[in-house]
Amino acid sequence: MSNTQATEDLEELVRRQLELIGEDPDREGLLKTPERVAKSLQWLTRGYERDARSVIGDAIFDETHSNMIMVRDIELYSMCEHHMLPFYGKAHVAYIPDGRIIGLSKLPRIVDVFAQRLQVQERLTEQIAEALSDVLEPLGVGVVIEAYHLCMMMRGVQKQNSKTITSALRGVFREDFKTRDEFLRLAHSN
Repeated sequence: MSNTQATEDLEELVRRQLELIGEDPDREGLLKTPERVAKSLQWLTRGYERDARSVIGDAIFDETHSNMIMVRDIELYSMCEHHMLPFYGKAHVAYIPDGRIIGLSKLPRIVDVFAQRLQVQERLTEQIAEALSDVLEPLGVGVVIEAYHLCMMMRGVQKQNSKTITSALRGVFREDFKTRDEFLRLAHSN
């Protein structure tokens, strides 16, 4: 299906949703809403069109460095697959190389590939760790995500200050207590 056809189909669905909740899609304030929502959804879920290998590209470098590399506080925005409401927060991603490193900007790009899909935080955390492990084959990978879920804040339990924390550990981050402790201390320090 072409992108134009997908946009038109989404617009029609949004128009119908507006009708079903009792709104008039022909009133002035809503005339362009179906188009805006369709384009917004396509932009927010563009991660389906990308993969980790393509965003890393040729930014893999031979390097004998064998200490932890971490990018903290990577802002992320995603949408809960259960309610299609946003969740947002920060990812902390680290790895210990085994002869190869990637450009630092590639870690946030990997986060975006998977965050820009309908998601659950648990899977998102695992996908980031797995992608980095697959592409780089490091000695270990650690990912921690701290996020706020609007599906918990705006509806349901309505707990505005609840933060969900998930982690995924691979290799030495799982097997070596000291490495795991160093990673978690760095991820959670101010």
